[in-house]
Amino acid sequence: MRAMKSYAPHAAELDVHKKKPFLRYLKNTWLLYLLLLPGLVHLVLFKLAPLFGLAIAFQDFSTFRGILDSPWVGFKHFETFLQDPYMLVLVRNTVLLALLTLLCSFPVPILFALFLNEIRLSMIRRTIQTLSFFPYFISSAVLVSIAYTLFSPQGGLVNQFLNWLGFDSIFFMAEPAWFRPIYIGLTIWQTFGYTAIIYLAAMTTIDPHLYEAAEMDGANRWQKMFSITLPSLSHIIVIMFIVNVGQILSIDLDKVLLLYNPSVYETADVIQSYVYRIAFTQGFPNYSFGAAVNLLQSVVAFILVLAANYAARKYSETRLF
Repeated sequence: MRAMKSYAPHAAELDVHKKKPFLRYLKNTWLLYLLLLPGLVHLVLFKLAPLFGLAIAFQDFSTFRGILDSPWVGFKHFETFLQDPYMLVLVRNTVLLALLTLLCSFPVPILFALFLNEIRLSMIRRTIQTLSFFPYFISSAVLVSIAYTLFSPQGGLVNQFLNWLGFDSIFFMAEPAWFRPIYIGLTIWQTFGYTAIIYLAAMTTIDPHLYEAAEMDGANRWQKMFSITLPSLSHIIVIMFIVNVGQILSIDLDKVLLLYNPSVYETADVIQSYVYRIAFTQGFPNYSFGAAVNLLQSVVAFILVLAANYAARKYSETRLF
């Protein structure tokens, strides 16, 4: 009995000691949690809460009736899209544009970061990095306006150069074959500087002793770049590739709508532009059809992420989960 009586206060003291560190930690870090609060509120209101709105993909949604009173129609809108003969053209255009954009734009920031890291003068390096970062803040409307000015058949810089070489002017914006190169080129120009920051940040974690050891072995700058820097970035490259694969069907709709016209529908009409044209520009908006197609795209993107992560887990040590 005496042993039990002496043990009980000791257990209570342990509980008090367990609680005090947490309270002390919360007291010292509450400002950090306060700074985190706006981000959490944004996540809940604009990322998690809208997920409940996906229910309208299975309804004939009416804004007057609301989600609760709108009639349920099951997979009607999914069947409408999948049974549309034009769907194969849309899928082909979307996949081709997304794959070409990924293959062409993914290596550019990696190479840019590698070469930028080799510049020894910090002022020149910062200037180049800043100039490459600016296009990311240019809106799609301004970006496409610049493209129209450059590729204009009357006075455009590109056509002036072609005329100087003896070629006729080309109306690039009305040629279906030129839509994808222009879209991909604008995407690369707008995003490569921003994405390169991730790789430049990862380079700061590389042990400088590796470079010193390589110099002692007689390695030149090219050998150090491709034997030390690039392999050290492999885990970041794999993660960025998985993230990009998950966004492979997320075409920049603003850019597509600003670039395309009926003469280039053959290559420019993608799933997002079709949904916009059919569901939101013909009379009363069909929100259910748009939600159904977007949900279908999200499911496919999720499957692609799982496949890319499985491949990364199988062939390397880097994976998201």
